[in-house]
Amino acid sequence: MASLTSFLLHAFLWLGLATTVFSLSPKFYDKVCPQALPAINRIVKAAVQSEPRMGASLLRLHFHDCFVNGCDGSLLLDSTTAFETEKNARGNLNSVRGFEVVDKIKAEVDRVCGRPTVSCADILAVAARDSVVALGGPTWRVRLGRRDSTTASRALADIVLPSASMDLPALIDNFKKQGLNQRDLVALSERRATCPRTGGNSNLAPFDPTPAKFDTVYFKNLVKQRGLLTSDQALFNGGSTDQLVKTYSLNPDIFWNDFAKSIIKMGNIKPLTGKQGQIRVNCRKAN
Repeated sequence: MASLTSFLLHAFLWLGLATTVFSLSPKFYDKVCPQALPAINRIVKAAVQSEPRMGASLLRLHFHDCFVNGCDGSLLLDSTTAFETEKNARGNLNSVRGFEVVDKIKAEVDRVCGRPTVSCADILAVAARDSVVALGGPTWRVRLGRRDSTTASRALADIVLPSASMDLPALIDNFKKQGLNQRDLVALSERRATCPRTGGNSNLAPFDPTPAKFDTVYFKNLVKQRGLLTSDQALFNGGSTDQLVKTYSLNPDIFWNDFAKSIIKMGNIKPLTGKQGQIRVNCRKAN
């Protein structure tokens, strides 16, 4: 009897720990700072209105953050004597941008909340959603409660971020390692609306001819064999994802629905919660 009681006690303890560590909630800030999400939305809308391609850039930050050791804001950290920034990784260098907008969001959110309350990782997740909405795309309830990492890894980013030269099997394997399936792979590929070819932000190559809109032209172009990169056209090249690309090209509502589900799933990759990590004061450096 004592052993059974002990077993049940341990089971409940482990269940409690699992819930604490892994549960994210759309209501996480409702009581501690209800002004936080409206503040993020205001700044994202203004940034996208000023420069429409910023919407795709903020979305991409969330994606590239989550793929490197989970959605923990590590992408935002600048280099220190202890580690090199993930911004210098092959998949990020001269490509990821929007850090100044994130800084502005962080300052405003901390102001309205009265103290550092919202993590930089959560800011990326909410800004990604608000960017998609600002570009005319779908909305979804962002699960919140992530905390920020205190370190980053350029070496890991070089390994795990999908490259422009990947073929379909490599892409499928890359996403599978993150717990994402083929439907997630195709739906989330819309993230590649614009990125710099070389030499900084002024020289942008449109992966999607309508970067100021969240639409299905990207998929229509794949069906027409007009994918810009190998990893783009690989999604529609006689392989297992062809039918899904065709479906998205013809049915925006199906794409929007799948995209929302996939980005929520991606946002759940290895979050730091509870007492793990920290709430950074400055998104560019650990406290």
